[in-house]
Amino acid sequence: MRRGHHLLMAYLLRVVLPDRPGMLGAVATAIGDAGGDIVSLDVVERGPDGAVDDLLIQLPAGGLADVLITSAQSVPGVIVESLRPYLGADDLHRDLELVDELAAAPASAMQLLADLAPGVFRAGWALLTDPAVGSPGAPSLEGLSLPWLPLASARRLDINEQWVPERWNTLGMELMAAPVGSSYRVVLVGRPGGPRFRASEVLRLAHLAGIAATVSAVPVDN
Repeated sequence: MRRGHHLLMAYLLRVVLPDRPGMLGAVATAIGDAGGDIVSLDVVERGPDGAVDDLLIQLPAGGLADVLITSAQSVPGVIVESLRPYLGADDLHRDLELVDELAAAPASAMQLLADLAPGVFRAGWALLTDPAVGSPGAPSLEGLSLPWLPLASARRLDINEQWVPERWNTLGMELMAAPVGSSYRVVLVGRPGGPRFRASEVLRLAHLAGIAATVSAVPVDN
């Protein structure tokens, strides 16, 4: 049974599970025995070698987050890719909900994409280069050189490139970007502290950016 929401800390645990029956159940049991409560799960990638899952876990305040790593890895074959505190809501906007929002308010599609993309990808922020709109907490691009523009297709950006601000490197910022109907109109998503954006997440961003361009009135490259 889910515990109350008082005196709880939330963490996002990314695990790689072998393709064997019962693996997720075994991880859930191990985390539960350690005092953690899994409140949601997202499948990030699924392939012949197994699945990459994001588990949103609540732990009583004062509990050691490291116990989530050791408990998950106590299941043979399980790899913990990352663990980070999570300050967002449990009921995040997901892909289909974002599509519904875009369809309902096409004139606001660019702002909606920026506002809701962080929830979809469990990231910190998102912004567009044109028009210059961003989610709450998004940094300013003013004064930054963006040598990857024009952007022909969605991709992960290397944080070691010279254009990346030093403060982003300090935060371990992971970045991905996708054109929104134009190679110069790009949505940029930042995830402080990782984990690294996987190919499936980049493809999802490309799909959502394409839908935003289609429903809005912004000019589209031929």
